[in-house]
Amino acid sequence: MRDARPDLHARLARRLAEHQRVFDPTREPRNRLPWLKPLQAWQAQRLSRSFDVFLRDPARRPAADFFLTDVYGAHDFSRRDADIARVIPMMQRLLPASLLDTIADGIALAALSHAFDLRMAQALEALPPAGAALDVALYARAYREVGHPRLRARQIALIGEVGNGLSEALRMPGIGSLLRLSRLPARAAGLGALQSFLERGCAAFGQLGDAGAFLEDIRRSETAAMRRLFAGEADPFGLD
Repeated sequence: MRDARPDLHARLARRLAEHQRVFDPTREPRNRLPWLKPLQAWQAQRLSRSFDVFLRDPARRPAADFFLTDVYGAHDFSRRDADIARVIPMMQRLLPASLLDTIADGIALAALSHAFDLRMAQALEALPPAGAALDVALYARAYREVGHPRLRARQIALIGEVGNGLSEALRMPGIGSLLRLSRLPARAAGLGALQSFLERGCAAFGQLGDAGAFLEDIRRSETAAMRRLFAGEADPFGLD
């Protein structure tokens, strides 16, 4: 378990501020780009196809679903993260530091992924002829136009950090009881989205046998796709 750090409150606050900035259409006008929603839907479908091998494994399916819906998918996490912003001081008193670190990593992943989506949508505005549909070739062109391979690698690393954090949380004595006891108070306080995120994550990883192997498989698959995209290979996702 990771030790509590005096800067944890500040780390959460920074992650939330960045998250709110990139999702705010007033502060970040690229949220209004026409390509953004089609891009996010296309990426969600691609990720589901890439995760098919995990989804067909009964032991891995809950964790794969959790990543697709709560961590790395095209979903709106604003309610969950607004919950976190409201209760940072209380969270520090009640939740283990390692679980708070995992929440911070999840927020960082959502913000970084969305920042890449904004850059991709902007690149797509300049690339295709009018009316062109998004396909692998066009996606790959925009991906290379955006670049930033180190940040892409960081995005993949954060997936593993969130998963490892949830796996660590399950090894802490009493974490299941703590989440069950906090269910009604959290909902009464309007924190149902955050409570649901934590419960679904822990439940999903509770059914997973070897979390390390699962996360390594994701890292290997997504890293290979990233390298093939930057190399300009015709089938970067190996889905044809």
